[in-house]
Amino acid sequence: MINKRILSKRKRIAIIAHDNKKKDLIDWAVYNMQALSRHELIATGTTGKLLEDALDRPLKKLLSGPLGGDQQIGALIAEGNIDSLIFFWDPMEAQPHDPDIKALLRVAVTWNIPFACDRATADFLLTSPLMHEEYTCIIPDYSDYVKRKI
Repeated sequence: MINKRILSKRKRIAIIAHDNKKKDLIDWAVYNMQALSRHELIATGTTGKLLEDALDRPLKKLLSGPLGGDQQIGALIAEGNIDSLIFFWDPMEAQPHDPDIKALLRVAVTWNIPFACDRATADFLLTSPLMHEEYTCIIPDYSDYVKRKI
């Protein structure tokens, strides 16, 4: 059985950045302000406040990442309420909430959510023609996993 989810033209984009990557993310967001204006933005706490100020528009802000914001975004992905993830993470810095980060990326892959972890990939994702039109997303079938005997 093939499960599908229709993503509307207006995507729900989750945005996260580690502290050392927040400036890079804000620079990217300002550069892509026009494209981002077509979509709903959801962000973790501090990143969300910085984005609101830089883009001069409201967006949905969750908790700070280490305080549960990463997990909130993961839950929204699992519920089908996030269409794409932009996560500027710092590969050179140990993160105290690293298990949360790994879990978030795992959930994004599990539910076939496109995501970018650096500026170049975020540019490619945001400028894809598929980003600005309705899209049918194939959801993997996990019924065998759910029905497995333990």
